[in-house]
Amino acid sequence: MDSLLQQIVNGLVLGSMYALVALGYTMVYGIINLINFAHGEVLMVGALTSWTSIGLMREGMPDAPGWLILFLALIIACVVAAALNFVIEKVAYRPLRNSPKLAPLITAIGVSILLQTLAMIIWKPNYKSYPTLLPSAPIELVGNAVITPTQILILGLTAVSLAVLYWMVNFTRLGRAMRATAENPRVAALMGVKPDIVISATFVIGAVLAAIAGVMYASNYGTVQHTMGFLPGLKAFTAAVFGGIGNLSGAVVGGLLLGLIEAIGAGYLGVLTGGVLGSHYSDIFAFVVLIVVLTLRPSGLLGERVADRA
Repeated sequence: MDSLLQQIVNGLVLGSMYALVALGYTMVYGIINLINFAHGEVLMVGALTSWTSIGLMREGMPDAPGWLILFLALIIACVVAAALNFVIEKVAYRPLRNSPKLAPLITAIGVSILLQTLAMIIWKPNYKSYPTLLPSAPIELVGNAVITPTQILILGLTAVSLAVLYWMVNFTRLGRAMRATAENPRVAALMGVKPDIVISATFVIGAVLAAIAGVMYASNYGTVQHTMGFLPGLKAFTAAVFGGIGNLSGAVVGGLLLGLIEAIGAGYLGVLTGGVLGSHYSDIFAFVVLIVVLTLRPSGLLGERVADRA
């Protein structure tokens, strides 16, 4: 039972990061029906940018507290990631908006590979140790389960980010414009909404969420590298499909459930297989979930099937 509680804590932390990235996927898909497969690389750029910023600030401000350096690095990472996603949308996706769906999909894969290559050139391909800026002493919970201050920060930032996003989408002019553009961009344009600005804003918001997830991912696992965004991005896409692609609540639910499934599965995989498979095989759970969901319920847990009218 103690092991189960610990895996639940780990799963919620992991699922929170998946949920943040999955929201970027589902927001973009909900408005322009595009799967932005370069979204995981935005996470990577955010993490590596924060790593560079932390190194510079520790040299320039050696007496600054760790939490302040991490906060400033997070802000810088969000700005860089937002600018990057804005450029990606304007240069790579906007010219293909009315093209067949296969064209922007291939372009997204190409942008993903391009960003990985550029990051490898800029930051070099070796793994880099991410500095520990928060207290590392674990806090005991019920039983023998523990949680670190970094994991508490991840859960708190995720909750705040989701609350702000929910408020923005449902109670602001930009949110109404986003929902109108998702419903029918041509009619929304006739009502005074500027779809290009709304779509760019959606990419920027998604990039900010991905950058937050990237910084928290690096802080939790302690390393950064130019390929670090590929697997979390793929799993976050799985989480978005799991919950219902295009559904914001579904992205959150899918992310949390996927994190729990992966953490609990990794914790008990060795026991269930008699030691044949270890926890390093935990990645299979995300893709098993994707296969099962696409087979049994393609619309996802909270997705809706919409019938086309003749």
